[in-house]
Amino acid sequence: MENAFIIPAKIAGAEGVGLYDLKMENAAIIRKAARELYVQAGSLKHFSEEQHDYPNLLRFAIDEFKVLFVQWVKGFDVWEYIVDDWGLFNPPGVEPE
Repeated sequence: MENAFIIPAKIAGAEGVGLYDLKMENAAIIRKAARELYVQAGSLKHFSEEQHDYPNLLRFAIDEFKVLFVQWVKGFDVWEYIVDDWGLFNPPGVEPE
């Protein structure tokens, strides 16, 4: 449930800020949470005694979300940023100071 709650909260956080580095930080957290949720759904399918379609439906929804996510991230304005001193979320060619 934790990963399911993180995703919409981080989408809202990324949409609420204009800075590229903060958007990318939220996007990385969203990606991590979605990947973990995908794996958890697969584990549920294998370790649950009851057979439901829910894990497959969840994994299908995450696959669909991934396509939208890629397009969303491509729309981030790379030139609206504050330099990330850690060097992780800077636009291409921008080095930490």
